[in-house]
Amino acid sequence: MSRQRGGHPMQTRSRRFDDIPLEENSEKVVIDGRRNEGRLEENHIDTPSDSDSDMFDDNGKPDLTGDRHNIALLLFLYILQGIPLGLAGSVPMLLQQSKHISYHQQAVFSFVFWPFSVKLAWAPIVDAIYSKRMGRRKSWMVPSQYLIGIFMLFLSTKVDHLLGGEDSPPDVKMLTFFFFMLNFLAATQDIAVDGWALTMLSRKNVGWASTCNSVGQTAGYFLGYVLFLALESATFCNKYLRREPQTQGMMTLAGFLYFWGIVFMVTTTVVWIFKRERAPRPSEVPDEQHGIVSTYLQLWDVVRLPAVKAYAIILLTHKIGFAAADAATGLKLIEKGVQRENLALLAVPLTPIQILLPFVISRYTAGPRPMDTFLKAMPFRLLLGIELAVMVFLTPYFKNDDGTFPLYYYVMIVASYSLHQVALYSMFVSTMAFHAQISDPVIGGTYMTLLNTLANLGGNWPSTFALWLVDDITWSRCDGVEGLMCGSADLNKACEIAGGTCSTWLDGYYIESAACLVIGFIWLKLSANTVRKLQNKELSAWSASS
Repeated sequence: MSRQRGGHPMQTRSRRFDDIPLEENSEKVVIDGRRNEGRLEENHIDTPSDSDSDMFDDNGKPDLTGDRHNIALLLFLYILQGIPLGLAGSVPMLLQQSKHISYHQQAVFSFVFWPFSVKLAWAPIVDAIYSKRMGRRKSWMVPSQYLIGIFMLFLSTKVDHLLGGEDSPPDVKMLTFFFFMLNFLAATQDIAVDGWALTMLSRKNVGWASTCNSVGQTAGYFLGYVLFLALESATFCNKYLRREPQTQGMMTLAGFLYFWGIVFMVTTTVVWIFKRERAPRPSEVPDEQHGIVSTYLQLWDVVRLPAVKAYAIILLTHKIGFAAADAATGLKLIEKGVQRENLALLAVPLTPIQILLPFVISRYTAGPRPMDTFLKAMPFRLLLGIELAVMVFLTPYFKNDDGTFPLYYYVMIVASYSLHQVALYSMFVSTMAFHAQISDPVIGGTYMTLLNTLANLGGNWPSTFALWLVDDITWSRCDGVEGLMCGSADLNKACEIAGGTCSTWLDGYYIESAACLVIGFIWLKLSANTVRKLQNKELSAWSASS
C-alpha cells in the first residue's frame, strides 16, 4: 500500500499525495453512499467477520494479542520502502542547488517517480507466480529488498561521480536509471508486503495493515528526504549539531546509501530466515495462468466501458492546470536562494495538517455527489498556483544581507502551502469517494486500482512535461558579450567562457504558471458538465460484470 503524502510544491518531484499510488489511501477515506436506483446504501469496506467486541480487550483497548510482532515487522518493512522514495525526492534538490542543471534534465529525472503509479502493469504477476518453498509473498519481497540493497551499495561507490564535480556535469541519465530501478523494486516490494499483511495479521487486526503502511512509509520517506537533506547540509549541521563549524555536512549521499544498503541486506536476511509465512489457504491461491490472464481481461473489460473511457480522459487531464506549481515551485525557490534543507524541514510542522485534513474534508464529500466538492475546490487550487508563483517572484526581496531569510518568510510559505493542501485534499478525497462508489464490487480491487493508476498518471505526465518546457520558454541574454544568447546549458557555458553573464528577463516558470491558470479554467468550463453527468450515471453504467 503505497501512501502518498500531500502535494508539497516545495518538495519538487518528491512524494506528493496526488502524484503517486493512491489505491490504498482509499481505505482510509470515509466512503459514503452508493447510488442504487434512486436510493442510498451504505457503502463500506468489508471487514473480517469477527465481531467488534473481539477486536478489543476487557479495558476497551485494541486486542493485539499474537500480532504485536507482526505489526512491528510490517511497520519496519514499510519504513524500508519509504527510504528509496525519500532519497529520490532529495536528488532534484541536490542537483538544483549545487549543480544548477537544466529543467530538461530535471524532467528526465522525474521519471523515477513513475513506477509506483504504473505498478498495476505487473501486480497480477507478483500476485500469481511464486515459489511454494519460499512463500507466496517472500518470493518477491526478499529478492526485491536484496536487489535494493545491492543497488544502494553499488550506487554508493558511484554516486559522487554521477552527481558531478566542479569540472564535470552530473550524469542525470545514469542517476535516473539507478533511482528508477530503486523505485521499481520498492513498488514490487510494496505489492508483496501489501498482500502479506492480509495473511500475516489475524482477521481481527487486519485493519492495522493500512496504519502500518501510512506511518511506516511516511517515516521512511522522512528519513530519506528530510533527515538526509538536514544531515547533508553543512549550514544546518554547523548551526544545530556541531560546536566547531566544518565545510561539509555530517552525511553524504554516498554514506547514506551505503548505510541503508547494509540495513537492507541484513534485515532482509533476518526476515527470510526467521519469519515464516503462513501457508495460503486454497481459496487464496489463484491458478497461475488463469489468475494473471483473468486479471488483465477484467482490466480490459473495465476500460471498454463508455463511462470509464470518458472518466479516464477526466483523470488524465484534470491536473494540467497544476503542473507548474506542483513540479517547478520548489526548484524555483532554491534558485532564488532558499536552502533546500529549510524547504525539507517545512514538512515537519505541516504533517499534522496532512493527517487531519482528510478526516475534516470527508464530511463534505459525504453523500452521493462527492465530485461537487472536487469541482468547487479546483478553481481555488488553480488560483493558489498563481499565489505560489507570486511568492517565488517576491522571494529575493525577503532575503537578508547574509543570504538567509527571516522567520516570517517561512511562516508565509507554510501558510500558502496549508491553503494549497486544503484544495488538494478536497479534490483527492472527492475522487477517492467517487471511485469507491462506482467500482464494480465483483472486481472492486482491480477496478479501484485501475482508476487510481489513471489518476496518478494524470499527475505524472503534466509535471514531467512542465519541467521539460521551462527552459524552452525562458528568455535570457548574455550580458557583456555581443551576439551571444543564453538558454541552454551549452549556450550558458559559451557565454561564461566569453566573459559574459547570463541574465533572465522572462522566466518560463511564470509563463507556465499563467498558461496553467488559463488552461485549468478552460478545462473546468469544458469538463464540469461531463463530470456532473458521470456522477449522475446509474451504477449499471460502471459495471463490467453485468
